[in-house]
Amino acid sequence: MYIKPVKTPRIELNDSLNSVLDKIPELKENTIVAITSKVISICEGRYENKSEIDKYQLIKREADFIFPMEENPYNIYLTIKNGILIPSAGIDESNTNNVYIMYPADVWKSAEYIWIYLREKYKLKNLGIIITDSHTTIMRRGVTGICLSWCGFSPLYSYINKPDLYNRALKVTQVNIVDALATSAVFLMGEGNEQTPIAIIEDIPRIKFLNRVPTLEEKSSICIEKEEDLYYPILNSLKQ
Repeated sequence: MYIKPVKTPRIELNDSLNSVLDKIPELKENTIVAITSKVISICEGRYENKSEIDKYQLIKREADFIFPMEENPYNIYLTIKNGILIPSAGIDESNTNNVYIMYPADVWKSAEYIWIYLREKYKLKNLGIIITDSHTTIMRRGVTGICLSWCGFSPLYSYINKPDLYNRALKVTQVNIVDALATSAVFLMGEGNEQTPIAIIEDIPRIKFLNRVPTLEEKSSICIEKEEDLYYPILNSLKQ
């Protein structure tokens, strides 16, 4: 697998998303393009001036759920947003100037728009899009990456009923392709002043490209109900 970050000029508030996408070099078939959600939000005007709103009030507005916390030394709230356990509803203030950046209004529509735009521009049949964000891992220091939405390929690779090394059929194992690729892309895109908010991923194994946008069932396929989650005892122990 090969991943190449794409250098862009510094993207300012309300810049054109098309102008950002036009910085992507010519793409070939069977490629996946990862783009950070912050760039899309900036271009879509999804921000609030710090002088006009309190961050916690913004988090309450944007989050689907906030877990109450007795102590909060980092002023970061544990929330659920779009089916993802994410700090502070994904609201970010790094690499910005006196504004809070929120998630795109509809991450699925944004992914579909980018997919259609680049697919038509480069006359491609097989193209994938991933919208990424930085993410924390429980009991681990540092951030990795996570996929907020995708388009153009199947998000999971199933090993169910496939044999292991001793020819025993696997029962539950599935590979989360979208988050695995998002993590790799986010690592190369960086978190500071790199100005590489896009990554091109090629020669990817186990990918099934789709010539359509994902269905509602496919969009929800990587999400799991809290009660079925391996970490349910932890989630359930929090005050709700």
